[in-house]
Formats: sequence, structure tokens, C-alpha cells
Amino acid sequence: MGGDTPKQFRDWGGRPLLWATLEAFLKPDMPPLAGIALAVPPDRLAEVKAWSLGVPLWATVGGATRQASVAAALALLEDQPEAPVLIHDAVRPFPPSAPIQQALEALRHCDGALLAEPSTDTLKRVDGEGRVVGTEPREAIFRAQTPQIALLSTWRKAFDWAEATGFQGTDDVSILEAQGLQVRVVSAPSSNVKLTTPEDWTRYGPL
Repeated sequence: MGGDTPKQFRDWGGRPLLWATLEAFLKPDMPPLAGIALAVPPDRLAEVKAWSLGVPLWATVGGATRQASVAAALALLEDQPEAPVLIHDAVRPFPPSAPIQQALEALRHCDGALLAEPSTDTLKRVDGEGRVVGTEPREAIFRAQTPQIALLSTWRKAFDWAEATGFQGTDDVSILEAQGLQVRVVSAPSSNVKLTTPEDWTRYGPL
């Protein structure tokens, strides 16, 4: 994104983007939250701890990687092993209610669930020289989003295993996948966008 301010703390309609993302999860049509755990840069910790959002909020300093930051946030949560925990990107301010409800329901039949967007593009497999060596069927390809959901006990066991083995996942549920656990995809819209570039900010930002 560029600039001196981390994108999750850039102004978004008069408040930090992270705050706006959290507000989106507190809307009436969303599943009720028992609390929020955040991993943030050390110079933002005091600021975040002072936020009042109407539900318990815990915050800690993030780690060197996303995976380490998520593990630190999970450690803040009260010990309720059967509670579902949603792990979400701070810079996805438009979480869709219905798919999240469906993902929570999916936990009755699997170990984890994630929101993902079905691929609408033709997918080309290329070699090291950039030459096309095949076309992949897109029907089975999804672009992973967040939230990604599992029970607290499942997440903690998975992250403990990853730390013990040195496994680094590309997203949170990839740690579950690496252990052979069953993860379900719930189709979600492209509006659940991750703000990554200045162009994203211009296209999706508040008026």
C-alpha cells in the first residue's frame, strides 16, 4: 500500500480501517461475537486497547509472521475449547453475513471452514520460462478469503503443531490441511475484498 501508516490503521471514513472491519462484524445480521482478539504493531498496542466496541477486546503485539501473530492472538482467548473462532484479515472491511453463517454451520461436519471465491478466470500452468504447459480446469479452483473458522481447540492444536514442526502455512486453514483435517469451502462474493494496493483503496474506499 505504501506510506508511513500501516494500511490497517489508515483513515477509513473517519476511523482506522481495522476499526471499520471490526464494526462490520458487529452489525445485527452477523453472528454475535463473544470477544475480539487482535495482534498489532507494538506502537499501536495502547491505542487499540483503548478502543470500545461493545464486546470484550484483547490485544497483543504481533509476531514476525502472520502465523505468529495469529498464534499470539489465539493465546489471548478464554479457554473455551468448543467455541468457534473466526480468523479474519484486518483489511477486509466487507465480510458477508450469509456465507459466514454457512461456514459456522459447516463446522458440524468438518474440522474447519473458509470463505472463498470461485475462480472465473481461465487458469494457465507455466514453466520457469513463462511458457504455458497446460490449462487447468477452473471448476475446482477457489481464491481463499477470510474469515477462516475452526473450534478454538482445533486452532490451538494446529498452531502448536506448526510451531513444533516448523511448518509455515500460506493461510490459516493450510495448517489444518497439512495435518489431514477436513476443511470445507463456502462460496463467497468478490465484494469480500482484501485491500492491498492504492488502486483498491481508491476503488472501494468510503466516499
